[in-house]
Amino acid sequence: MSARFVNVDRDTPMLLPPSLKDWVAENDMVHFVIEAVEGMELHGLKVNRQGGGSPQYPPRMMLALLIYCYANGIMSSRKIERATWNLVSVRYLTGDTHPDHDTINSFRKANKESIERLFTELLILARNLGFLKVGTVSVDGTHIKANASKYKNVRYDRAGVLEKQIADDVAELLKNAEEADTTEKVDGQSLPEEIGRREVLRQKMIQARLDMEERAREREKIRQEKEKSKREYPPDKKGSGRPKKERIDAEEAKPEDDDQINLVDKDSTLCRKSRRDAWEQAYNAQAVVDADGSRLILASYVAESTSDRNELEPALKAVVPEAGKPSVLLADAGYVNTESIKRIEESEDGPELYIAVTSEDHGLRRYDYRPPKEPRKNEVKDPVLIAMREKVLSEKGRKIYGKRKSTVEPVFGIIKSILGFRQFLRRGFGAVDSEWKLVCAGYNIKRLWTLQMAK
Repeated sequence: MSARFVNVDRDTPMLLPPSLKDWVAENDMVHFVIEAVEGMELHGLKVNRQGGGSPQYPPRMMLALLIYCYANGIMSSRKIERATWNLVSVRYLTGDTHPDHDTINSFRKANKESIERLFTELLILARNLGFLKVGTVSVDGTHIKANASKYKNVRYDRAGVLEKQIADDVAELLKNAEEADTTEKVDGQSLPEEIGRREVLRQKMIQARLDMEERAREREKIRQEKEKSKREYPPDKKGSGRPKKERIDAEEAKPEDDDQINLVDKDSTLCRKSRRDAWEQAYNAQAVVDADGSRLILASYVAESTSDRNELEPALKAVVPEAGKPSVLLADAGYVNTESIKRIEESEDGPELYIAVTSEDHGLRRYDYRPPKEPRKNEVKDPVLIAMREKVLSEKGRKIYGKRKSTVEPVFGIIKSILGFRQFLRRGFGAVDSEWKLVCAGYNIKRLWTLQMAK
């Protein structure tokens, strides 16, 4: 018996125009996104001002388009534009309109404050739906690659040498150009272009040194302000062992010769990857995650430092009041900072801390199949850290701290592996901070929809 096939007719037009809503499944997330964005209190949404009196795309539709595409791992403005043509759910969301990539990118840049408000509104929605009851939270950071090459870094001393070398080359090219004007043997048609390229590169070297000098002044100002506001604690008997840094005027601070900056994205930093011998140009993205069941991101921001050591207090401050007040905070050994721990524990409304003091405490296992490590050479001596370690290693502490690995780390895994976000598309600290919040908002809307479907 011969096989029967479904007739595939691509030529006969439809007698009646179809409804896009009929082509989108009832349980598709797009319905949840549209309803959620329409019900939010979002004021000050900006539209792309264009000449000629052309109608503008509704800002709530543009915001819903961004959040839905980010939740599905579509983050490039050009890919979002293609999705308005290729994906039925996106065509339904936009009402079969097709904003171009430039319009999408301009809207994303102009609405940084609205994106931050969107993040807060999603947490309010989670509370209203009964999914968010903040108690225990986990904080962690991850290095995400910047939109810049690590080979575009230049040291402060090297930038000065290159600037002089390029200046000499420009002088030589100008001399050749003058000879080309007076003789017929030398063809000087390409000399002005060479001079222009070298001059642009020389200006980059000059600007790089100026940026590093400004960064050194800011760093010295922050250091001196911390010294002024630093609380007095009893000095150790042996002392800190560190020589006191000579006090200088912050405006006279100079960068070290080995200080470096990236010529493409000056705010990005060279970060060490998980492998000890590997480095990448990246940003330190932080997240505070609800550890009591919902696994929603309560706060997200990009830290200025590559280390997590000073991010304990900023992470707590980043949790908006609308999300709730954390009562317990979990963090790994990268967040160990004695002064921060003291301030939080001594504050009246601070959460209870469970922080792994050493790397051995970080991966707590009741039965460890791994070969035992060599004992640490430097034992923990600070009384604050000794007390913290005893609390984490207690039977109660192990159960509480065990929530950290099953909450914040899976969130980063979903963002990187499922959503596919492994590199920032934008450049500059403010731009990547806004992009990270949009990515986390996309994760939250998808997580909320999953919780709502399972209800």
